[in-house]
Amino acid sequence: MDSITRIRCFLQVVESGGFSAAARDMGRSKALISKYVSELEDELGVRLLNRTTRQISLTQVGEAYFREAGELLQRFDDLKDAVQQDHREVRGRLRLSAPRSFSEATLGRVLASFLQEHPRVELDIEMEDRFVDIVEEGYDVAIRVAELEDSSLIARKIRDVRVVVCASPAYWEAHGMPEKPGELANMPCIIDTNYKHKTNWMFLENGERFSVPVKGPMHVNSAKTAVAAALAGLGVVRLPIFYVLEELMSGQLIPALEDCEVPGPAMYAVYPHRRHLSAKVRAFVDYMVNWHKQLEQHGDCPKMLDGPVPKES
Repeated sequence: MDSITRIRCFLQVVESGGFSAAARDMGRSKALISKYVSELEDELGVRLLNRTTRQISLTQVGEAYFREAGELLQRFDDLKDAVQQDHREVRGRLRLSAPRSFSEATLGRVLASFLQEHPRVELDIEMEDRFVDIVEEGYDVAIRVAELEDSSLIARKIRDVRVVVCASPAYWEAHGMPEKPGELANMPCIIDTNYKHKTNWMFLENGERFSVPVKGPMHVNSAKTAVAAALAGLGVVRLPIFYVLEELMSGQLIPALEDCEVPGPAMYAVYPHRRHLSAKVRAFVDYMVNWHKQLEQHGDCPKMLDGPVPKES
């Protein structure tokens, strides 16, 4: 067990950026943290950290050890959770990765509701508009809105996502609302570059998919910024509905071409395949699925879900 403690101290020093910060984060003395890391280096017979009076840095072997030890320690913790905890007990730190724009638009509500139901869980949320390597970077679970490629990871579908074409009332009044998707080729459009097809927007006609090339005054990798541009009347935007839900409900944005919408990407919870899935991950994924099921049943009206979500029977 002393080896586990030494490894934890080493990982914390690297993650905190120094011995003093690690001591504060762990509630231990700097001298004790330094002692444990030195003992770990002596045990391994290698130097893991380069130390100066002002900073620390990983040696080459230290980088490899940090990466592998972090993953092994996480597996050890998950195994301990599975063995020691009652299966219904949900607790501990849960590292979550989610797209920034999605998180700012809607995820906060469901996370707050989840924590109300599971107060012994500590959420550590990183919002990144990129596909993180959840194993390499030490995440428990990631939320992704995409067409997933084959992977060794486990992906559980949360829901389908409707993709909406919309613009401000003033924009439609000035330019006219299109009756067919092809008309968008001659209209200013706001391009969210996070998505696969970017300047080729996909539609359905007579059951067949086809793309319309679009262009416009803004290309941006932020759905939030794209919505702001649409509200300002700069052009037409095409986004998953949760980014524009409140604006559609208030009438600030008006949808178009609804009969031509293609099925959008799905939302998934993605997590590493492990023999002992921790109770906190299982509870979180189940909660996300149930919350969005309830949301769809209420017509995607988030105000209907201000309290905890009813459990499935």
